[in-house]
Amino acid sequence: MNAKMRHLHIEKKAIRALGIAESFKKSEKQSVLAGVVMRSDMVVDGVAYASATVRGDDATDAVIKLYTSLDRTDINFVMLGGLIISMYNIINIERLHERLKVPIIGVTFEESEGLDAHIKRQFPDTWESKIEAYRELRSREKIKLKTGYNLFVRTEGINVKNAKLAINKFLLQGSIPEPIRVARLIARAKLGS
Repeated sequence: MNAKMRHLHIEKKAIRALGIAESFKKSEKQSVLAGVVMRSDMVVDGVAYASATVRGDDATDAVIKLYTSLDRTDINFVMLGGLIISMYNIINIERLHERLKVPIIGVTFEESEGLDAHIKRQFPDTWESKIEAYRELRSREKIKLKTGYNLFVRTEGINVKNAKLAINKFLLQGSIPEPIRVARLIARAKLGS
């Protein structure tokens, strides 16, 4: 991996995003993470997989492993379909940015009043560390997309204005950016196979 931090030049005509999404079954111990490298002309030119522990604490490492397995230097930014995946396995966006050296955009699609109560209910004996990891995530910013839909982002290595431009560059319809939509489809297919 390059040690030099890369910055997103959104004004460039051709950029590449790594969209990552997951699929899991509560009854299984591992979730499937799928990563799709997509060019801004919507051509997919790479796919990779990793897994994270359902109800675990290894999601950040799983994303790093997925990114590293691609062995590419042309990915301009990573777009995550959520930072809290696989039943409260929380991705540390700051650590991810520090390791990958590319801008990170965590995307969610619904408003939330917070997860503290849910985490305490799910982890009655070990909730403290989960809530600490959850609170380390900065608050989400609401953005309005070119399609008229809203979504919520957390960013690292990129400001919200440029994150919105980057997301819109990879948006055909609705609120789900294509790299995440395709990664979600692939993750679900892999889980079902």
